[in-house]
Amino acid sequence: MLDKLGALGIVGLLLTLGGLGVVASQNLILAGGLALVLVGLAVTALGIVRNLLTSLGMGGMV
Repeated sequence: MLDKLGALGIVGLLLTLGGLGVVASQNLILAGGLALVLVGLAVTALGIVRNLLTSLGMGGMV
């Protein structure tokens, strides 16, 4: 999975995890909520990309 992200994707993932760690050090419930929001955004983005690629005839790529 990490090879598909590229360098910028890995940096973004590390920044996201670092930000959640900072929030979790202060408030675990808030960090849990933020994690759920981030997962929801990722699933939504995956659905949009998958739908777009399918409509372009490239559905097998995702």
